[in-house]
Amino acid sequence: MSDEPSTPAPVTLIGLGPMGRAMVRSLLRAGHPVTVWNRTASRADELVAEGAALAASPAEALAASEVVVLSLTDYQAMYDVLEPATSALAGRTLVNLSSDTPQVTREAARWAEGHGARFVTGGVMVPAVMVGTDACYVYYSGDRAVVERHEPTLAAIGEPRYVGPDPAAAQLFYQAQLAVFLTALAGLLQGTAMVRSAGVSAADFVPQAFGTLTQIPAMVAGTDEELDSGSYPGDQATATMMGATADHIVRTSAALGLDLALPGAVHSLYERAIAAGHGGDNWTSLFEVVRGTPA
Repeated sequence: MSDEPSTPAPVTLIGLGPMGRAMVRSLLRAGHPVTVWNRTASRADELVAEGAALAASPAEALAASEVVVLSLTDYQAMYDVLEPATSALAGRTLVNLSSDTPQVTREAARWAEGHGARFVTGGVMVPAVMVGTDACYVYYSGDRAVVERHEPTLAAIGEPRYVGPDPAAAQLFYQAQLAVFLTALAGLLQGTAMVRSAGVSAADFVPQAFGTLTQIPAMVAGTDEELDSGSYPGDQATATMMGATADHIVRTSAALGLDLALPGAVHSLYERAIAAGHGGDNWTSLFEVVRGTPA
């Protein structure tokens, strides 16, 4: 249970790209007093007109609120902005919603705690236009008590989903989801390029591709059980069968003069799984190739 007061708490938000601006507006709609800072101060003009307060410096921004949300390009940007203001970090809760590697994230948590701040990692799982909607959710990791204390504030951005005490956990969930998302987007472009070569418009093909994407959950039911158990019964789509299709996609793309990086990478997974003796197993056996040597 949160012990945060029911009155919307002040929040500082540093970094006013599209995501940062969307979060400020969502927090303002929820009644939070919001202080903002950005290297290019003019980006705050519309937000100030809507009720946000513009800080003159990072130190002033930190002083304005206990909860400080960072929406920056990467973690180096956090250091660039906050290193000159470390004396103002004590007692603050830094909620870093920027992306970086797990190790960099853990180092940042130690850095913040060394300056007397509490550190929470987050990953926003929707584009800026969906921030603050019912579809928005955000992965968080770090000290559970800190996350729970500020959950009413964080909920103004999107549904908080706590994934563990390791500061890197939210980064892993965030990037794992984007690995699925970005690969799907690239596949959408590859497929569209294939049919466009035959004069088919994207308007005719893309809605059909979306239909395929929405049907995937039903098509691959039970995948999680196979991946967790390491058992890949060859009673569905075997690696050999799917690998043949992957080969055809590569050869067709080559004949059409398309880029082969994506279909080549997919085909390579099947080739290596088959070479490792998984030809008669389900396609899920590619997991043994993808996972390499787990840390």
